[in-house]
Amino acid sequence: MIFDKLKKIDIVFDSPELDSVPVFSSGDVVSGKVVLELSGETKVQSLKLHAEGFAQVHWTESRSAGSSTAYTQNYSDEVEYLNRREVLLQADNGELTVLSAGRHEYPFSFQLPEETLVTSFEGKHGSIRYWVKVKLHRPWATVKKIKKEFTVIEPIDINTPSLLAPQAGTKEKMARIWYRNCGQVSITAKIDRKGYTPGEVIPVFAEFDNSTSRSVVPRAYITQTQTFIARGTMKQKRAVVATLCGDIVGARHRETWHGRAIKIPPVGPSIQQCRIIKVEYVLRVCVDVPGTSKLSLELPLVMGTIPLHPFGSRTSSVSSQYSVNMEWLRMAIPEQPEPPPDYSTVVSDEEAVQSSTAVQPEEDLSGVLQRSLMAYVQEFRLRPPPVYSEVDPNPQPLTMRPRCMTC
Repeated sequence: MIFDKLKKIDIVFDSPELDSVPVFSSGDVVSGKVVLELSGETKVQSLKLHAEGFAQVHWTESRSAGSSTAYTQNYSDEVEYLNRREVLLQADNGELTVLSAGRHEYPFSFQLPEETLVTSFEGKHGSIRYWVKVKLHRPWATVKKIKKEFTVIEPIDINTPSLLAPQAGTKEKMARIWYRNCGQVSITAKIDRKGYTPGEVIPVFAEFDNSTSRSVVPRAYITQTQTFIARGTMKQKRAVVATLCGDIVGARHRETWHGRAIKIPPVGPSIQQCRIIKVEYVLRVCVDVPGTSKLSLELPLVMGTIPLHPFGSRTSSVSSQYSVNMEWLRMAIPEQPEPPPDYSTVVSDEEAVQSSTAVQPEEDLSGVLQRSLMAYVQEFRLRPPPVYSEVDPNPQPLTMRPRCMTC
């Protein structure tokens, strides 16, 4: 219409912080109002609200069917988590409703499903989104639409026995030079528990035993893996989100880490319950072995939303837990002198080959975090992770043990 009497249509959530996207969990009540501002008397057929939530994945791959034939293969899938409709304004007899000039407000309220939802997420090949959409129908006018998203965060309480259990492992590899064994390198590592929350520091306890004739450098990384699944095929994106570099371990010497610290940056929580999208974390402790591929030991991590209770108190409500745990969402990312390494420099050659046969290859994120939770990661989007330290502020003395000079 040339002279549209609709000046404004808006969705306003009932949220304690008006400038931020509201955050909900399974079973919560989502409420708010639809606001219409009219410059003159307006006839309305209906005002309808539709709340939806979907996990969706999509990507394409080029295939070859011969020397001169190629085609594109599409992969896509989706899972519905929310589908709720409400009629906010509509005459019972099907006649038009006449609204006067001015401001009109129409409240809405609906409850999210009691069964577990999945945390909001945004990635290159998929997303998990929740939104409220409103349509205004008027005679002889185009349908006016507006959509606003909200965030769902499913609580992951790290105060559970499985996430409080220590994680440990040992790996070893023989170094070779021109088909001749030249000693062995071994890693033994342990962390206090499996579950952590962003902003925490993970003390890494490790021993690096270098029986070769060359020096090695131990390192530790926190890596994030995003997995997208469609039609039995997986697409993965990996990124190094934090790193720790140890001291050089000389030939036939040993180094011990007595709780070397690696800090978790502001990343999204683990996503484990979605059929088509998963977000997983591991702590990778590794060394470069002379004459062969990297020796790497992985310890699984789960990024939670409810932090460790220092006194074992479990009486606080979910809402009060959120009021404490949402603080990590507001962490600022300072400038850093150097980004973490590419994921390809962390994995061993053997692991890279195994990974390429299991999933479709894709370029690495190169240390850049994508939007993990679309509502609040806008301030973190496409920025590098926080500054990490190459030097431990509390270095531990080296424990040296002489070795025989056979190599």
